[in-house]
Amino acid sequence: MSEETAVAAPCPGVFYRRPDPGSPPYVEVGDTVDAGTVVGLIEAMKMFQEIQAGASGHVAAVLVENEQTVDAGQTLLTVE
Repeated sequence: MSEETAVAAPCPGVFYRRPDPGSPPYVEVGDTVDAGTVVGLIEAMKMFQEIQAGASGHVAAVLVENEQTVDAGQTLLTVE
């Protein structure tokens, strides 16, 4: 059985799954990531913060839609 690691929002804001509207998402379910892989962005007060996977493995689930408002501590995706 593999262990899942939650990737949580460090602050409240708007979560972006892609770097810009014309680009594909940073990651999709099943993608392989390393601990430092950027998996999304959070915008808070016109400042953008890169969100990193935090663990190596495969993206097991993406729990937040593009441009969805998130709270600090909310799980954005899981890596196993």
